[in-house]
Amino acid sequence: MARHKEFDREVVLSKAMDTFWHQGYEGTSIQDLVKSMGINRGSLYDTFGDKRSLFLEAIAHYDETVAKGVIASLEAPEASKPAIVALFEGVADGVQDRRGCLITNTVVELCPHDPDTARRISGNLKRLERAFYVALKRAQEKGEVGGDRDISALASFLLCCMQGLRVTSKIHPDPQYLGGIVRVAVSALD
Repeated sequence: MARHKEFDREVVLSKAMDTFWHQGYEGTSIQDLVKSMGINRGSLYDTFGDKRSLFLEAIAHYDETVAKGVIASLEAPEASKPAIVALFEGVADGVQDRRGCLITNTVVELCPHDPDTARRISGNLKRLERAFYVALKRAQEKGEVGGDRDISALASFLLCCMQGLRVTSKIHPDPQYLGGIVRVAVSALD
């Protein structure tokens, strides 16, 4: 007779996500996951499959719990230039733990040699770029960004700056240093 699972799937998935986020895919062992999730090895395999399947599910969980909020902040009906600036400033201010962004970390660690993961992550980055575009379009309509600006190219630029900021924050997490980068990045909106 099968045992009833005695854990909340979302809670243990969040713990797995945090472990991958801090240690990376390659740096995380099954034993690390068992310990951080507080479940036994058999439950991990029965519930999530293998490490790769759990990792991909953790990425999807990140999309739903973290990235979704960032995208929503840029796509909100009133979001425009101030929302973009606030997002960049928030990244610069919140980097003390050096964990960066799970999506960005995965791009650097896995995407160069893992085409399947690269395709999955590309979708996340496209959604963020599209959210920047939506906020820029609104900013242009409000006169906050010049009407002659190529907001599609500007959205791509902001995505690139955001990813670079997140990578830089892992090696140099000083908010003042990162704040200088943010000021230059958002000056492209002027």
